[in-house]
Parts: sequence; C-alpha cells; structure tokens
Amino acid sequence: MSDERIKKLIRELIIEIGEDPTREGLQDTPERIAKMYKEIFKGYDSEAELSVKFSEESDLVIAKDIQFYSMCEHHMMPFFGKIYIAYSPDNKVFGISKLIRLVEKYSRRLQIQERLTKNIADELYSAGVKGVVVIVEGEHLCMKMRGVRNEANVTTAAYRGIYDKKEAREDILELIKKKSSDTKLLE
Repeated sequence: MSDERIKKLIRELIIEIGEDPTREGLQDTPERIAKMYKEIFKGYDSEAELSVKFSEESDLVIAKDIQFYSMCEHHMMPFFGKIYIAYSPDNKVFGISKLIRLVEKYSRRLQIQERLTKNIADELYSAGVKGVVVIVEGEHLCMKMRGVRNEANVTTAAYRGIYDKKEAREDILELIKKKSSDTKLLE
C-alpha cells in the first residue's frame, strides 16, 4: 500500500465532494486516512497461521465474544460485531491468541460477512481439527446509515467436519448462547 498514492487520492476526494483540503480541519486528513488504512486493512499482509499446536486432550474449545471490525466491500463502510468459534481438537489445541489472529487475518480486509465466516471456518478446519463451528454477529453501517436505514443485525454460521450434522452441533450452540456468568454452565 502506497501512503503517498492514498494521500493524493484522499485529497482529490475531499475536493470532489466540495471541500477545501487546505482548510485547517482537513489539512492532515489524507495522512491520517493513509495511516488508518494500513491498520484496518492489515489482513492482506497477515502471516497468521494455525501451525502452532499444543499436545492436549480436549473434547471442545469455545472462544466467545471475539470482537471484529471489517469493511464492507460493496460500500467501503464498516461492519463489526462478535465472533464465536468452537472446535473439537484432534489431540492438539491452538493457543487462544491464534484464533484471534485468524479473525484479524480475514476481518481486516474488504470483506462480506458471509465470506468472513466461511474463511475462518475453512482455515481452522484445514488445520486438522475434528470439527468447527463459527458464528458471526455483525452490525453493518452500510445498512444503518444509508439505503434502508435499518437497525437489523446479521448472523452467519459455518459448520465443518463432525458438526456438519445438525444433531452434533445442538449442544455447542447452547453453550455458545450461555453467558459466562450462567451457573447452569457448570452443572
């Protein structure tokens, strides 16, 4: 990504919408946007891999409420929310930070929620687990600020491996729905 090219394009955009890029509040905007784009689109440069595993027996691992921020590829407006990942290890578990880095790898790109969900599930499943469930809950500013101007949220899900069958994933979906403070979870 070229900072100078982005700055030039943003300056042209500011002029095109009818503003003065030399106005005090806008003078440094092209530089700020170039810096921001490097951060929010870092998923294209991500080297995150799920190759580091630890030998450990576990039936199920669930990571809940993983925050994500992405940019809709249709309108280049933000969408964001939470991701829930459940997987059944095959005698090896991933460090939890690897799951978060996997989310960052795919969310920090121009994206659609359906593909984001699929990308995470596919990569985790291909890393050698028995099964994967990925659920993404998103709020889309392209829908809230423009167009239909509606507060609806979007939920997508992907199931791989042993969770392809509905019966196999029912318990996991119940665990994902429960709040951490729910004492019934420990019963």
